[in-house]
Amino acid sequence: MSKISDESFRDTIGTIDEEGHRKFLFPKKPSGKFYDYRKWISYFLLIVLVANPFVKINGNQFMMFNILERRFNIFGFPFWPQDFYLFVLFMIVGVVFVILFTVIFGRIFCGWICPQTIFLEMVFRRIEYWIEGDRGSQIRLSKQEWNAEKIRKKGIKWFLFLIISFFIANVFLAYIIGSDELLKIIEENPENNTSTLISLLIFTGGFYFVFVWFREQVCIIACPYGRLQGVLLDNKSINVAYDFVRGEKELGRAKFNKKEDRETTGKGDCIDCFQCVNVCPTGIDIRNGTQLECINCTACIDECDTIMKSVGLPKGLIRYASGDEIEKKSKFKFTTRMKGYTAVLAILIGILTGLLFLRNEVETVILRLPGQLYEHKGNNISNIFTFKIINKTNNDFNDIHFKLHNIKGTIKVVGKQDFIVKKQAMNEGTLFVEINEFLLENDRTKIKVDVYNGNEKIETTTTSFLSPRSFD
Repeated sequence: MSKISDESFRDTIGTIDEEGHRKFLFPKKPSGKFYDYRKWISYFLLIVLVANPFVKINGNQFMMFNILERRFNIFGFPFWPQDFYLFVLFMIVGVVFVILFTVIFGRIFCGWICPQTIFLEMVFRRIEYWIEGDRGSQIRLSKQEWNAEKIRKKGIKWFLFLIISFFIANVFLAYIIGSDELLKIIEENPENNTSTLISLLIFTGGFYFVFVWFREQVCIIACPYGRLQGVLLDNKSINVAYDFVRGEKELGRAKFNKKEDRETTGKGDCIDCFQCVNVCPTGIDIRNGTQLECINCTACIDECDTIMKSVGLPKGLIRYASGDEIEKKSKFKFTTRMKGYTAVLAILIGILTGLLFLRNEVETVILRLPGQLYEHKGNNISNIFTFKIINKTNNDFNDIHFKLHNIKGTIKVVGKQDFIVKKQAMNEGTLFVEINEFLLENDRTKIKVDVYNGNEKIETTTTSFLSPRSFD
């Protein structure tokens, strides 16, 4: 065989047949060193993923993304709408980290960390192997008529997939509405929470659709991350790669013949067994080079190493390597681009850390009531304000009151002088500020207001106080 010059593979993907119809994949069950590593990492991440919304730090849910109430918890830090800039910065740090990781290690995130891959390969696919058998058995069962065996196996598999999808939907809902609220809803009559129940069923249907039918199409079609490879990867990025120099040599790949010495014949070490293709969860041929569909799951590495060992050839024909390492035998270098991304990431983490330390756990906003100027009360000038107090802590504030900080005067809260702000909650109201006119130097005076909970000052905020331009 000669070296491959046909690049028609670039015109198609492994999950579409020649007529453009969906071609379902039946990947061979992987085994080997990397697969064992992935299993342990995946089990750990599954535990973390399920436990995250139920773990609390200082009373805050470890991870929560309550879009409805615009409240987010990340690593136990609560973020309110007023903290949205911090949340955005958190997301930017995450994106830059993934970009840096991709520039160095390729799409390894998809194969080792992505929840879609972990659930599909380490939960649903393993159940499928357990019920239907390995690749050959699954292909035969798919072509088989709908007899008792096929109905039983498919029925059991789909039922288990539905149960797991329902469980995942509950965990997903805990991230959105909070675990406490989810547990409360579970204990109540479903008729009292029909909207939540409908949402739960929609999530269940979505997950069921993805893991029963859509599967690897999420990585190939829906996920935008795969398309980033084209601009992030270069010949210095480490990827799951086929060593075409060794695999093809002068005469290209050829079937194995134990009676010949491949070193002297000029044939490549690749014996064209197609096992790397059969084991691939996205149906690609890694020998065609880096492709969008490759998720760096390492299944082809394990399978190729097993084949190489069985025929007495060195392992590593498919391995983690950069293009320069394969072509030029050059060692990995931390390039200028990698250093640039690292510097940006370090700066962003530094800024985020500083902002987190400077972030107040209590936030008070006092604004003048729109459309109102000022009022004379004898020698005093009165302004009316609205206020909003956000309590980001896990303690109730039972005795909130206000004092002027930098000028003498009085503050009167409409309704009552002292009021309560519950933990992780907000309270708002109206207040009057009265200041003697002789203490005001101009028509717009900056005043500072101290906010107290009992005898403890919890914050100081600033607002503008209006008065006449001159006093006669």
